[in-house]
Amino acid sequence: MLFKVVSAATLGIDAYLVDVEVDLSPRAGDQAGAAFIMVGLPDAAVRESRERIRAAIQNCGFFFPAHRVTVNLAPADIKKEGSSFDLPIAVGILGASGYLGGMTLEDALFVGELSLDGRIRPVRGALPIAVAARAHGLRRMFVPEENAREAALVEGIDVYSVSTLPDVVQLLTGQRAAVPVRVSPEEFSEDINRYPIDFSEVKGQLAAKRAIEVACAGGHNILMIGPPGSGKTMLAKRIPTILPPLTFDEAIEVTKIHSVAGLTSERGLVVTRPFRAPHHTISDAGLIGGGAVPRPGEVSLAHNGVLFLDELPEFDRNVLEVLRQPLEDGRVTISRAAMSLTFPARFMLAAAMNPCPCGYWGSSLRHCTCTPAMIQRYVSKISGPLLDRIDIHIEVPSVRFRELIEEAPAESSRTIRERVIRARALQLQRYAGERIYCNAQMTPRLIRAHCHLDEAAHRLLEQAVARLGLSARAYDRILKVSRTIADLEESEIIRSHHVSEAIQYRSLDRAYWM
Repeated sequence: MLFKVVSAATLGIDAYLVDVEVDLSPRAGDQAGAAFIMVGLPDAAVRESRERIRAAIQNCGFFFPAHRVTVNLAPADIKKEGSSFDLPIAVGILGASGYLGGMTLEDALFVGELSLDGRIRPVRGALPIAVAARAHGLRRMFVPEENAREAALVEGIDVYSVSTLPDVVQLLTGQRAAVPVRVSPEEFSEDINRYPIDFSEVKGQLAAKRAIEVACAGGHNILMIGPPGSGKTMLAKRIPTILPPLTFDEAIEVTKIHSVAGLTSERGLVVTRPFRAPHHTISDAGLIGGGAVPRPGEVSLAHNGVLFLDELPEFDRNVLEVLRQPLEDGRVTISRAAMSLTFPARFMLAAAMNPCPCGYWGSSLRHCTCTPAMIQRYVSKISGPLLDRIDIHIEVPSVRFRELIEEAPAESSRTIRERVIRARALQLQRYAGERIYCNAQMTPRLIRAHCHLDEAAHRLLEQAVARLGLSARAYDRILKVSRTIADLEESEIIRSHHVSEAIQYRSLDRAYWM
């Protein structure tokens, strides 16, 4: 007897449907050892599911057929990975054995991993699978209990939460009332701006806070340079708290990536901007993504959020160089012999470094023991092309004792975020129809169109280029940052004090540093 069930698998951050065909046929005497075979390019995890499925069916009180069981996973030209096919295969075997009363399941999709006792464990990629199911006109989806809220974010398809194999059979045969899981976007509205940390907790560092505000207002990348203990990491962790809140569409996009990586929580939806801080020992595959079937890396997990690289010169040079594509294009493409996948990777880069190997060059608190050659070698670990893609370089000095004990309240993240949101609103209006949303993404054409300087600002920028020897890309970066500073003041014209502040944010371009 033949029974068909629909399942799905992920490829990149998208999903494709898989037809699970189960056939039961009498076994001949010479086929005693071939009782359960699987075809359709299953990997090791899928092939191992035979024993899990057999044990789960028997331990739930169902009879496992004595027939020869053949399972086909179509399309057969794509390799099937993971354990999410356990549940649809088990449902197919039970359906072919008559436990489902001869019904057809053409409008339903099943995913889930089985335990030996029949419990259903969560899988990766429930959200993109639900999107694919709706796109193909399916009306029902049966998923593990832990994945139900995530899948239910997709409107137009009924999602049913199941925790055991008997639950699935009871729902399908009508022995148990089928109540779909419902999730409304309004449920998450209160949590979108809720963070356990706040900028008001940071003592001193007014200049660094201002630079971070400018960076967030224009979507600029930022590099903080300062001695150990000056608060660089503390500042970086609070950057998401002043970024504009995630829209629902952005949250869905972020959740798809995290779902494929298996990083979603029981709430389902990612409601705050991601903050990823990989260690400097990470490989280029870990940062960009990779694997035989490519998985998203840290740059994609930071999509619509912040990627923080602490101790920037300690990262391998080849790891840093692969950042150039996502920083420019907002996406990363991973090519393999069998396929080429593209992951979104539009993030704000925040990096931190010491000014020298010992960390105390220029510090008034401790003496630096590094020679000029050592400092030069240390800073040069970061390539010029990468530095040119970082709009803001800011020095973060040590916090003095008087600032540490000061009790005057500092600005909260909420207050700063309101200014950032107003500046971003101006940019969205300015770039309507241009497919960009912030100043950092301006092309040379848009820079010429929207960066209008008054005469004093023009003279100041000309002098800065001549004295500091700025590259053409650094010149563009200063114009972009100046545009953002002007937006924070709601000024259409870029004035000299806007340019002056932007020039101060190019520490590594100054000759005295090098």
